[in-house]
Amino acid sequence: MANGLEKEILFSDEELREMSGVKRGGDYIEVTCGCTSHRYGDAVGRLRVFINGDLEITCECTPGCNEDKLTPAAFEKHSGRETARKWKNNVWVIVNGEKVPLSKTVLLKYYSQASKNANGSHRSCNGRVCHRDEFVCCSKCKKERRFRLRTKEECRIHHDALADVNWKCADLPFDKITCDDEEERASRRVYRGCTRSPTCKGCTSCVCFGCEICRFSDCSCQTCIDFTRNAKA
Repeated sequence: MANGLEKEILFSDEELREMSGVKRGGDYIEVTCGCTSHRYGDAVGRLRVFINGDLEITCECTPGCNEDKLTPAAFEKHSGRETARKWKNNVWVIVNGEKVPLSKTVLLKYYSQASKNANGSHRSCNGRVCHRDEFVCCSKCKKERRFRLRTKEECRIHHDALADVNWKCADLPFDKITCDDEEERASRRVYRGCTRSPTCKGCTSCVCFGCEICRFSDCSCQTCIDFTRNAKA
């Protein structure tokens, strides 16, 4: 049984043959990874790729670093990478002695598949993902900023921003705005991407109470812990 499971969930020896630091676990494989900052140099870590699509990095940038179970995005930020928020291109593994971005390897296969399955399981009748846009208030200027929740990555950015009491406009990764920029007009904010009604105030088609896209197994908030625990039950 164990051997059959391993053959099903892990990459083939051929796929991993030239990668550095490969180790196999029961439901994951582990490889050496890193992220390069022009200022601080290479931050090296150990990337675990799980069958359920989770990616988890233990940082080894310095002997005393205690950062573990980081998402690739968090590891990218921890490394001091100047052009952060593009972790698929900025986090690398070593193949044939060369640094190769994750996006150019097979290692994102299960991550991509999990995203597709999650998107497919939580769609409205016309095929669009059923997470409406949400707003987060800037701790500095008190203006509300829009977050689009179409992908798992976008949901994570909103999830983390909502949990950060010091979140500021400048932290918004996709839209380069500052506190000096005008807040969306109230007449515009009513349009939040519901597939049933453009000005919907919240319905079963656009309000999600928890799914694989907007809940995260590596998050320590009670909402995500409860969702992960119930999903495994």
